[in-house]
Amino acid sequence: MGDEKKPKIGVWPTVKPFMNGGVSGMLATCVIQPVDMIKVRIQLGQGSAAHITTTMLKNEGVGAFYKGLSAGLLRQATYTTARLGSFRILTTKAIEANDGKPLPLYQKALCGLTAGAIGATVGSPSDLALIRMQADATLPAAQRRNYTNAFHALFRITKDEGVLSLWKGAGPTVVRAMALNMGMLSSYDQSVEFFRDSVGLGEAATVVGASSVSGFFAAACSLPFDYVKTQIQKMQPDAEGKYPYTGSFDCVLKTLKTGGPLKFYSGFPVYCVRIAPHVMMTWIFLNQIQKLEKSYGL
Repeated sequence: MGDEKKPKIGVWPTVKPFMNGGVSGMLATCVIQPVDMIKVRIQLGQGSAAHITTTMLKNEGVGAFYKGLSAGLLRQATYTTARLGSFRILTTKAIEANDGKPLPLYQKALCGLTAGAIGATVGSPSDLALIRMQADATLPAAQRRNYTNAFHALFRITKDEGVLSLWKGAGPTVVRAMALNMGMLSSYDQSVEFFRDSVGLGEAATVVGASSVSGFFAAACSLPFDYVKTQIQKMQPDAEGKYPYTGSFDCVLKTLKTGGPLKFYSGFPVYCVRIAPHVMMTWIFLNQIQKLEKSYGL
């Protein structure tokens, strides 16, 4: 037992949950990117999922579905690395403080909230680049920014708008991430315990079942915040230099006035379809990565 505890002291055990989280998130993003693109365009008011898919294929080709992939991967390398790594570190410390007993749901939720805030703060610049790149094709030709990749987008934003503009919309981004991760991470761990211990499912069925549950709660908790965040990040000044919203709260009020509460759930089916598979694949990839590391004694 003494030999087993030694590897826990050092750089690798600390880095491992962050690296595993980032890699699993990036692999999942490669599969989910087309659905994410459709979700963003639905939120921008371009029509239904079927209409947007048909129009994109006809006018822009298959490559349009992967526009912004570099920013999506960069976002996972920052945001997911930070949130999943932080969550695992936080829950491990909390379990130690709880004498090794499973954590109650509220403690898991608190760990998820904290991890979400950390991840969103780190990943906000890449998230802004992703939204800008995905929304660019929907703008009139004269207003397009024509970013070539994520790093070009970050460079242009910094040069044209200043360094602090990289965190434009960071407020709603952080709040949205806290809501998403509270729903996703806490419900996943809770569901794993339920499916494994109470229902008696095997490992694969437990991962799939728990991932589906956490994906639904992640989507339901976060979509209203995601909608506001997207509106803030993609807004452009009018001819007089005025932005359509002065901030997140103003966006909420104007959306409620013009579209009602359900407007915040625009694109929910597609959003849920995107979130749930991404969550499932992230956990499945993470599980496989951990298995591979165990086989090599890492």
